[in-house]
Amino acid sequence: MEKIVRLLFNKNTTRNHRDDDFVDRLSHRYTCVLLVAFAIMSTARQYMLKPITCWAPKHFTGSHTKFSNSYCWVKNTYYLDWDKEIPKEHEEEKRATILYYQWVPFILLLQAVFFYMPTVIWHALNSKGGIDSDDILCAAGTFQNSQKVEKREFVLKLICTQLHRFLTGRLNRGASWKLNMRNCMNNLGLGCCGKRLGNYLAILFVVSKLFFVGNVLFQLFVLNQVFKTSFNTFGVDYFDNLNSNDEWWLTNPIFPRVTFCDFNVRRLGNVHRYTLQCVLPSNLYVEKMYVFLWYWMVGVAIMSCVSLATWMARFCSRADRRCFLKNHLLEMDKLRDNDADELLDEFLDVYLRQDGGFILRLIAHNTNHITTTEVICALWDYWLSKRMVPPPQYSDDSFEMDEKAKLKSVDDVDGPV
Repeated sequence: MEKIVRLLFNKNTTRNHRDDDFVDRLSHRYTCVLLVAFAIMSTARQYMLKPITCWAPKHFTGSHTKFSNSYCWVKNTYYLDWDKEIPKEHEEEKRATILYYQWVPFILLLQAVFFYMPTVIWHALNSKGGIDSDDILCAAGTFQNSQKVEKREFVLKLICTQLHRFLTGRLNRGASWKLNMRNCMNNLGLGCCGKRLGNYLAILFVVSKLFFVGNVLFQLFVLNQVFKTSFNTFGVDYFDNLNSNDEWWLTNPIFPRVTFCDFNVRRLGNVHRYTLQCVLPSNLYVEKMYVFLWYWMVGVAIMSCVSLATWMARFCSRADRRCFLKNHLLEMDKLRDNDADELLDEFLDVYLRQDGGFILRLIAHNTNHITTTEVICALWDYWLSKRMVPPPQYSDDSFEMDEKAKLKSVDDVDGPV
């Protein structure tokens, strides 16, 4: 599947975003590719082969049979147990009409669109925070894969420079007690969302994860109405029915292979009513697709919920964020001073705040441990060198275009990656 993803998400077709974690990519990338692949398979089966075959009466000619097949495909058929009588014309309530089989490719494509929408919201709004986090993550990936020393130093300095401009451009001004109160509320996740409050990206990321979780749960329950069944337990019920009845896969009422079709034919002024027995070969494959998709979607829902809870715990736990920074700084022996604890608290609460710590966490999720340590330690050294100098003032969007241009200039540096 990774090769298919690279084909669909290469540099020539669309920008390969890296400012998320694996669980998000599982939803908006791998699930979308899976749904599109199923839609293509379903389309080929329905529109290149015979989607329906009806058993016509003996006196039907070839044109009559073609008409019957086309009519029953368009009109919808209905399922009926073998031990039940065929309902009469006015007994509509006894017909379990199958409404979805013509639209399966479009249903799958619509599902793919909904799985992709949360990442569109995230990428559309995160650049409004004053920094393009995707460019920072791409630069971190370039640093990880670079072998030439000069290029590694250039990229690392560029990352630190852009992060410093972003972080210092959002520092609050005012009375010390107000600043301390705001920092305390932001550390607890109780502050309002805002660029200058230092938690815009963090809260936006949590909101996007809520959309990921809500999307998969929403689809599980909406498919209840599409397939007229309890789809939220479909995968478990499917194998339970197979264990209890060996022939259930042939008589499955949710994805039936054999259905019935009623239609009227006007001949010589008289109306003749016919009931045909039809076969839907595509349901044999659609059933297997949705059994697999049920387990896939349930797995994505569980992982998305765990990921959401994990990120919220990180944002709300100051101790966890402090431990994360301290462990990386200790690996390169950066906390040797007597006032190291005070400096670390200032680095975390005043300088990085929620958004800075969040970007460093994303770097840790998308690169290896060594790269994360080098970036954090380089940013620490850069902050110490600028600490006594009053930080310059920036407007919210004044440096965004310059920032993007510099980050994208990484690929122009000579030397192999």
